[in-house]
Amino acid sequence: MTKHRNAIVYGLLAVVWVLLAAWQLIEHGRVKDSAQAALLNRARDISRSLAVVIRSQAPFGLVREARLEAALKELVKSSELLGVQLLNVRGQVVASAGEPISLETTDLPEQGYSWGRHTVTVINPVDLGAGMEEGGVTTRPVTIVLPEEDGGPRVATSETARAMGLRSPRPDGDGRREAEAQPGSPGPPGPPGSLGDGQTSGPAAVSTAGSRDADKGGPSRRPRRPSGRPPWLTEKAYSELSQTRGLHGCVLLMKSGAYVAENARDRWLRLATTGLILLAMAGLGLAWRTLEGASQLELRLARASATNSQLREMNIAAAGLAHETRNPLNIVRGLAQLISRDAQAPGEIRERAGGIVKEVDRVTGRLSEFIDYSKPREARPAPTSLHAIVRDVERALQTDREDKAIQFTLSGPELVAEADESLLRQVLFNLLLNAFQAVDKGGLVEVVIGKAKPEEAWLEVRDNGPGVPPEIREEIFRPYFTTHEDGTGLGLAVVRQIALAHNWEIRYIPADNGGSIFRLGGLRLAVRG
Repeated sequence: MTKHRNAIVYGLLAVVWVLLAAWQLIEHGRVKDSAQAALLNRARDISRSLAVVIRSQAPFGLVREARLEAALKELVKSSELLGVQLLNVRGQVVASAGEPISLETTDLPEQGYSWGRHTVTVINPVDLGAGMEEGGVTTRPVTIVLPEEDGGPRVATSETARAMGLRSPRPDGDGRREAEAQPGSPGPPGPPGSLGDGQTSGPAAVSTAGSRDADKGGPSRRPRRPSGRPPWLTEKAYSELSQTRGLHGCVLLMKSGAYVAENARDRWLRLATTGLILLAMAGLGLAWRTLEGASQLELRLARASATNSQLREMNIAAAGLAHETRNPLNIVRGLAQLISRDAQAPGEIRERAGGIVKEVDRVTGRLSEFIDYSKPREARPAPTSLHAIVRDVERALQTDREDKAIQFTLSGPELVAEADESLLRQVLFNLLLNAFQAVDKGGLVEVVIGKAKPEEAWLEVRDNGPGVPPEIREEIFRPYFTTHEDGTGLGLAVVRQIALAHNWEIRYIPADNGGSIFRLGGLRLAVRG
């Protein structure tokens, strides 16, 4: 059940992160499109401004190339525009300024712009030719660029014209037929007129003279033709100039550094946000795992508390039973002693009665140790001399020491620690008794006292016995664990119990000579008044 619930929670967190990451991706695309549209709009604004400037400099639809290119050079000095080219209806370059622009069809998409690494080429953002309304009606004439010297225009590829949506010119014959078929269009072109300082010749001159006569009150004035042709140009000259030198579109080369920088900045911001969201989801998952672990731990603690209460009750009951059992055993021991001392009793009876006394003493000793272990340890610390306690315990075990001719030494400064004297005495008694039992005849047992800190002391009981095997070193402080046939396994358990009551630390350290070291640390020194 817990694993299933965890899987659901982690799955929900993963789904939330995926949704938020997708949202960041969509928002990045929106910002990218917005920055791209802003750059393209600036290109259209530049081209519209250029169209207004060109029309203002061409009152009759004519503008000099040098004058136009000078204006274009001033335009490309802006911070964003790198190059500009003005194109005729055939896609040929009429005028240009700034950096050269590649007009290969492979580089021009159908949308009208091509993105480079640091630039963007915008094709025909606004029509510089005849203004077209929604109905397709021409509202202004074509602007024609007059060259400074004879020579054809710079030519772009015909594919470029098709990529821009411009019409390629037809043969003159087809052009004439188309012009004749459309109402309001100029008639058949006459002979080409000459351009220069506003002087015309041929039909254009006649047209101009007729206009002047009308102004003097002569024949009726001829109306201006709707095509916007200047009166001093013939139809053929105007048609040819419209095809080769008329402005019908432009190509702008714009810097895209700001767009690229903004796009990169937003991308890194989104990636950082996605990473932070991932960290947040991971933190939530870890928090859920911690919460789940805490709840499971609380459940286990509650069960352990209930088990501990039950064990405590059983321990009290067992201690009471042991105490009640010890009283009848004392009676049995007394009767057995009387029989063993009765001179009238047969020898075999007295010998068996003596064995009963020894067995009762052994059982009573174990019951006493059990009762002692089951008692709650409430330490009442008081200033206690460590050297004095060690000497008293050594004298109490003098018989055991002398039976095995054990050498005993006590070293270290004389320190006074805060400890419960009776409990500390019992700790030393159990540790020294274990050491005397572990060493061989003529062995060595040492008690060393030292200071770990100015306010803290430690005490070690060392012996040169066989030591404790590594595989059972973690078990020696457990109750009823013993390596001696006659041991109860409660001696070291009582030592640890008393150490915990004083907030001391008891641990086993293997000695260099193969023996054992039991270190009692954390003894707080008494403050001298």
